[in-house]
Amino acid sequence: MPDHLSSIASDLTTAARSVRLADGLAPRGVVRRVGDGVAAVAGLENVRYEELLAFDSGAYGIAFDLRSDELGAVLLAGGSRVREGDGVVGLRRLPELPVGPEALGRVLDPLGNPLDEGPPLGGERLFSLFRPAPEIIQRQSVSRTLWTGVMAIDAAIPIGRGQRELIVGDRNVGKTALAIDFVAAQRPGDVACVYVMIGQPMSRVRALRDTLERAGCLSNTAIIAAYASDSPGLQYLAPLAGASLAESFRDSGGNALVVYDDLTKHADAYRELALLLDRPPGREAYPGDIFYLHAELLERAAPLNSENGGGSVTAFPIVETTDGDISAYIPTNLISITDGQIYLDTGRFERDLRPAIDIGRSVSRIGSVAQPPPMRRAAKNFKIQLSRFESLEKLSRVGLDIDVATQTTLREGNILRTLLRQKRLSPRSVARQVITLTAVSRHWLNELSPGQAVLVIDALVDLAQQQLPDIVAALDRGEIPSEDQFESMKKLIGEARDRIPREEP
Repeated sequence: MPDHLSSIASDLTTAARSVRLADGLAPRGVVRRVGDGVAAVAGLENVRYEELLAFDSGAYGIAFDLRSDELGAVLLAGGSRVREGDGVVGLRRLPELPVGPEALGRVLDPLGNPLDEGPPLGGERLFSLFRPAPEIIQRQSVSRTLWTGVMAIDAAIPIGRGQRELIVGDRNVGKTALAIDFVAAQRPGDVACVYVMIGQPMSRVRALRDTLERAGCLSNTAIIAAYASDSPGLQYLAPLAGASLAESFRDSGGNALVVYDDLTKHADAYRELALLLDRPPGREAYPGDIFYLHAELLERAAPLNSENGGGSVTAFPIVETTDGDISAYIPTNLISITDGQIYLDTGRFERDLRPAIDIGRSVSRIGSVAQPPPMRRAAKNFKIQLSRFESLEKLSRVGLDIDVATQTTLREGNILRTLLRQKRLSPRSVARQVITLTAVSRHWLNELSPGQAVLVIDALVDLAQQQLPDIVAALDRGEIPSEDQFESMKKLIGEARDRIPREEP
């Protein structure tokens, strides 16, 4: 046989082997009705719940509402191209996205398609979006510190790796800014970060990417975005995609942090889907399983024991309140699911006490277990001291006579509150926070104004790094210095005071 005929025969044989006749015999459905991001499909009797569907137009969807005569499909990418009469087939698999270190530094949609200028991700590892939470026997107790770099958090509301801590507050009080600070404090290679933006405009997603890039932490962060203009189906899948991407780092033995910004919009998208598919509404028109949906999502964040790799996923869901009402349906649900909440107060934000954390209303159910020993010791009476100061401050506004002891408490409380102010994207080390709290608790800053106290602490930390580097390194390692070492540090206070300009009388 001539060479060209042999080549043609080989090509035909290869093509024939690649033909799958079973695909032509696969059950096909037809779109009966379509609109508002959902479609009614008839003829697919063996489709499973949440199975991925492919439409003839090239669009995708998931089987969401299984009925006796038809199924309700949630449309995903390309949903605007679906028309009545289009054919539909089930793909016999759940929605997936590519995972791995190559996702870091990228902006992706919930199915792993790039939303930035980068190339598509390789598909060597694919994780389903609907993954079960780890079993109880696979977990361990939360005991390792997740350092946030925000002194008000690390001292009073410590976070552990594998914890689920809710960030709650009204609109525009710094919830996203606080979450970005948490991301900026993580070191590459130690904690991989996933930031999920749900129902946000494209401009906010781009602003987030630019902020992370300026902070130098974009290379350690993957952004999963479902724009406000996207279908409610993609917004519904966004936090599930973020959880799966974070789990890919955990399953490799690493640690991950995932931010869900925010679950109020996620609940709204789920409510929209449920109402469009004629599911019965419940309280505030949300479907009855909204609590289960968020519980299932947040239960996926956990620390694993050493037999299962020892990795962890720490979750920071964000929820928006109206007029500070945390008794609304979605905030109440999430507070009962999570391991504590960070409450941001509008009044503090307007008085420029930022981050505007109301420490009295915030709580971490992990407690001091997640703090390194020197921080646990330095912050022992921190919340009590701050609470006492705020109570006395309210009484002092009445105009009553105040004794000397109360005046001292008020002065030290003002100094402490000023030291808690922190600029964005400026994480503080363990050593700096311990030195600050120690200086306040041991009254090293007495007779200083709050502004002078800030300058003295800055000078004291610089002097300690220059003259006492061993103590600073020990604090950063989580070791408690001896009393003699604390006395050595106290001797630097005089030199630190000499470095600051004196206030005019």
